Amino acid sequence: MDKRLKRIINKIKDESLRKKVADFLENPTIKIEDKTFSGLPLDVSPAGLSRHHSYAGGFIEHVVASTEIALTLCKIVKKIYGGKVNQDYVVAGILLHDIFKPLTYVERENGSYAMSSLGERLDHLTLAVSELIRRGFPLEVVHIVGAHHGYQAGPIGPKTIEALICHIADLADSSLNGEVLRAARYLITKIVGEEPPAQLTAKEAFEIVYAKSVEGEDGVRKVFEKIKRKKPQSRV
Repeated sequence: MDKRLKRIINKIKDESLRKKVADFLENPTIKIEDKTFSGLPLDVSPAGLSRHHSYAGGFIEHVVASTEIALTLCKIVKKIYGGKVNQDYVVAGILLHDIFKPLTYVERENGSYAMSSLGERLDHLTLAVSELIRRGFPLEVVHIVGAHHGYQAGPIGPKTIEALICHIADLADSSLNGEVLRAARYLITKIVGEEPPAQLTAKEAFEIVYAKSVEGEDGVRKVFEKIKRKKPQSRV
């Protein structure tokens, strides 16, 4: 398991819940009829196809970033508003909220991603909720995962503080990542006149956007050339 995920798991104080989460992350599979679906490895999977974290390793980056935001929100609720939060539920929920996205993706030869046959039939949220119930997770954690898309995009909205925190954390990181990727792709297309890399990462996108603000168009060109040198030619 990725060491970043291990560090987050260890923040869960309840031993039983910590073990359930660790076991799930070690074996993120689901059995339907007589077939077991495993999908892409967590450490190489994206967390989206186009809107955010749509590159190799994006899944874990999204989980780690969302966790940091969620833990900060927990502190705000407790220290500023005097509220109570079950941080174990928050950490468990944010770790598992997208656990089955890798099952819904396949990688194409050019490095881009598409929906898997399973993903065409069931969304990652439905799959995760059903498996969380089967594995005996607490209802509060199941609710966090089921409600993390919010009222506009999910089957149910957040009904607890913990679910609300996870929803906001997920939305904040998805929006940050997606907007920076879009900005970088736009700058590359407009200034360089070439198609952005199929696997442009958030780290590269932030570098592109920063270069534009500091060095102007020349900065974008320099960073883009550096990115091209690092990536396989077939994926640019």
